[in-house]
Amino acid sequence: MYGDQETVRRILTELGDTWAVVGLSSNRARAAYGVAEVLQRFGKRVVPVHPKAETVHGEQGYASLDEIPFKVDVVDTFVNSHLAGQVADEARAIGAEAVWFQLGVIDEAAYARTREAGLAMVMDKCPAIEIPRLSR
Repeated sequence: MYGDQETVRRILTELGDTWAVVGLSSNRARAAYGVAEVLQRFGKRVVPVHPKAETVHGEQGYASLDEIPFKVDVVDTFVNSHLAGQVADEARAIGAEAVWFQLGVIDEAAYARTREAGLAMVMDKCPAIEIPRLSR
């Protein structure tokens, strides 16, 4: 696992409440849809990032991270592992404080360079699983 429990806790409780969810669309069958719903239930603002730029869960969507006109605290990544490194680099470029790679999204080089750049980073975990644990 990549991202110790202290990093998980810090991202979920201290680093801000605006989460860009890369790969989030209006497709209810996709994991991103349900995870975004859980994040909203726990008080996070969820910003959909998908080429379709759809409104999801009441939030305006954007085609890319650099199109979002306000600060994003955390970038949650639902893309194939071979695309994840580019998302992490874009997260750093827009000034995000943390990057979260979902379960099964693994790019060790991106993990290392994101942490070296000073961002908090979690890989191969799901915030919808982790956030309820913090409430216990």
